[in-house]
Amino acid sequence: MPMACILQLETSTKQCSVALSIDGKCFHSRVLNSLGFSHSEKLHLFINEVLEEAGLKPKDINAVAVSKGPGSYTGLRIGVAAAKGLCYALDIPLIALNSLEIMIQPFDMKEYDFIIPMLDARRMEVYTALFDCQKNWKQETSAVVLTEATYLDIVGDKRCLLIGDGVLKFQELKPRINATYLEDTHYPNAFDMTAMAHTRYGNKSFESLAYFEPFYLKDFQVTPPKPRKD
Repeated sequence: MPMACILQLETSTKQCSVALSIDGKCFHSRVLNSLGFSHSEKLHLFINEVLEEAGLKPKDINAVAVSKGPGSYTGLRIGVAAAKGLCYALDIPLIALNSLEIMIQPFDMKEYDFIIPMLDARRMEVYTALFDCQKNWKQETSAVVLTEATYLDIVGDKRCLLIGDGVLKFQELKPRINATYLEDTHYPNAFDMTAMAHTRYGNKSFESLAYFEPFYLKDFQVTPPKPRKD
């Protein structure tokens, strides 16, 4: 595969991250985890910083990879809009990656049979999927209302590693699966997009700039304001 410089953007959660990878290796990255959802303020700043750190200009980028979702409606809109804008301006291809698949990339699965990423949705609902120890998809992305028996019929008593901010909801239910949880909450990160992004680039697995939209999974819902008490 020819050498490629790929800009990677991940904005599907409250964590905003940018990475720049060259020839399948990531050398420069930025990440900010903020309750205030500062993606619109930080994303372009991070892009400029990683390019400057690498001594490159936007014209040196060969493709942009973006997290397509599922995740935050607002976060995904910001990330995808930035990615499409760059691709249009630079006339380069767009690569889209699933947020949940990005999440599982850094984990060593020697001690586990399955890995289950969970991103917080609403109430007792999460965005989730199931992967085996080889990180192959075993159950597609879905929005699931959690119960204590979630995934039990699929994984039985096999060892499962659970990651993501949706795991806290699951723990409260005392799940019946053989689950191990991380001490720290794990979010999808642009740094972990590197291997998948370069594989997609080599395979020319690109999105249509005209038609690509984020994978929201659920319709955006606006919470109506509470009535005033005059």
